[in-house]
Amino acid sequence: PTVDAISENASVVMVQSDTPTLGQRFSQVEERLTAEFSDYLQLGSESSAETVDLASAQSRLLDAQQKTGKKPALIYAFFGLEGTPDGSDNVLMYAQPSAPLELLVITAEGDPHLVSLEVTRQEVLAMAYRLRRQVSTPNRADQQETSYLKAAQTLYQWLIAPVEAQLDEQSIDTISFITDAGLRSLPLAALHDGEGFIIQNYTIGLMPSLSLTDLTYQDISNTNALLAGTSVFSDQAELPGVPVELAAIAASWTSKVLQGDAFNLTQLKKERQQTPHSIMHLATHGEFNRGDLSKSYLYLHNDKLGLDQLRTLGLNRPPLELLTLSACQTALGNRSAELGFAGFAVLTGAKTSVASLWNVSDAASAGLMIEFYRQLQQPTIKAEALRQAQLAMIRGDITLEEDQLKGLNGLHQLPVELAIDGQQRFKHPYYWAAFSLVGSPW
Repeated sequence: PTVDAISENASVVMVQSDTPTLGQRFSQVEERLTAEFSDYLQLGSESSAETVDLASAQSRLLDAQQKTGKKPALIYAFFGLEGTPDGSDNVLMYAQPSAPLELLVITAEGDPHLVSLEVTRQEVLAMAYRLRRQVSTPNRADQQETSYLKAAQTLYQWLIAPVEAQLDEQSIDTISFITDAGLRSLPLAALHDGEGFIIQNYTIGLMPSLSLTDLTYQDISNTNALLAGTSVFSDQAELPGVPVELAAIAASWTSKVLQGDAFNLTQLKKERQQTPHSIMHLATHGEFNRGDLSKSYLYLHNDKLGLDQLRTLGLNRPPLELLTLSACQTALGNRSAELGFAGFAVLTGAKTSVASLWNVSDAASAGLMIEFYRQLQQPTIKAEALRQAQLAMIRGDITLEEDQLKGLNGLHQLPVELAIDGQQRFKHPYYWAAFSLVGSPW
C-alpha cells in the first residue's frame, strides 16, 4: 500500500508468554542481529562477543542504572524471526513484507514485555522512509513546515505508544533502540507524540545489538580529546565552519588539534599511539554507502579512508569512549549503509559513536556540536548531553545572526561564507534530528 493508505492506529495484540519463552525470544533476536552486524563488519575471530541471555542483559542494565542514576530500557523493534533477509540492499524490498512489527522491552528490573502489532514490515518501512525524506530535505526546513508530523506521530504510535505504560510504570528515562533493517537510519529524535518530540520526554539512542555494546560506565567529563578536521578537500565540498567548531571545543577540553593538512592518516595513527585519548572528534565528510565496508569512507585532508581500513588506527587499544563525526551522511533506504552507520562504534572499537544521518548546514552542525561538548563537561551521560544539545536547538537557544553563531556558551564569529541576512533559528528537525548516538548511552 501507499504510505497514505496505511492505518495510523494499528491495533496491538498482546503476546502472552511466560518468562522462559520470552527469554528464548530475546536470545533469538539478539543472535540474529549480532550475526548480521558481525558478518557485515567482518569481525570474524576478532569478535569476542557472545550472545547475552536475558538474565545477563538485565544484570548489565541494573549495573548501569546503579552507576549512572538513569532508568534504562532496551526496545527491540523487529519484524518476526522466521526466515532471513533476501540479501537486497534496498530495505523496502527486504524479505517478508507482510511480517508484523514486534516490540520487546527489556528493563533492569521486572519482566520483559512483548507485543505484536497488526502493522507490517512494508507499512513501517514505508513510513520510516517518508519521515526520513521529509525531515532531511533542506528546502523543507522552514520553521512553519510541519508536513513531517504525520509520519513522526504515526511512527511514535507504532514504536513507543504500545509499550509506554510499561516505560512509565518503571519510570524509564533512557531508551536504547535495537532495530531491524530499515529502522537503523530512522531519525528517532524526530518521533512525535502529538504534543512534543520523543527527546522532550526520553533520552534515546541506538545499539546494533546488546551483545556488541560495552555498557561499562566511565565519567569522561575530565578526559582528553583528539580533535581533527579540515575545511578544504580535494574532491568534496568545503566545510567552512570546521575551524570555528574545533576552536570552540578545544577551548573547553584538554585536547590535541589536527587541522588542515595535519589531518592525515599518519598523524592520526601517531597521535593515537602517543596519547590514548578518550574522545576523538572528526569534523569531516563521511559517507555510509551501499555495498561492503570499502565503499564507505571518511575523508581526510587529501585522502579518504575506507571503513575497512579503520582498524589500522588502533582505536580499540584502549577503546575510545566516544567517536564523533560531525558531517556525514547515510544512504537512504539502504541496508548495508545502515549496517555501516549503526555498526560504526563496533567497527572502530569505540564504546559510543555520534554521527549524522544526512548533511546538515555547517552553522547548525557547529552549534549543536559546541553545545554537545559543553554538556559533556557536566555530570551527565553521553546520550543526555546529545539530548540537551538538541533541546537547545528546539528551544531556539542556538541561532545564527548575520555572521555570528549564538549559543549557550556565548558568541562565535563565523567565516564570511556562512554569513546570512537577519537571523536563522534551528528548531526544525532537519537541523538536529540527523545526529544519532549509537552504542552505549553512558
